[in-house]
Amino acid sequence: MLDELAERHLQSDARYVEVYVRSRAARGYGPQRIALELKQRGLAADVVRSALATSECDWFALARRADARKYGDTPGREPLDLARRRKHLEYRGFAAEHIKATLGADQELD
Repeated sequence: MLDELAERHLQSDARYVEVYVRSRAARGYGPQRIALELKQRGLAADVVRSALATSECDWFALARRADARKYGDTPGREPLDLARRRKHLEYRGFAAEHIKATLGADQELD
């Protein structure tokens, strides 16, 4: 059934991944989480990589927005507070570079 739809150009993994990336990014999820979800859905890794690379998402801005949504505009400087914020952004699927830029360049990320 899916093969028949693909042959008739009514089903496209690339289009599905593109829409999925936009949708999940709009909800505050980062590229690593999105890629994992798509992999779990059985989509080809090269299609996922391509969609993430060509998406117009500003992952740094999305990470800042996800942090501000959860913790407000107050900059956390206590180690426990920073650890909580880092863990939250990791869970949302942001890469170390996005987290470092969001929380400050002096953060040590494992």
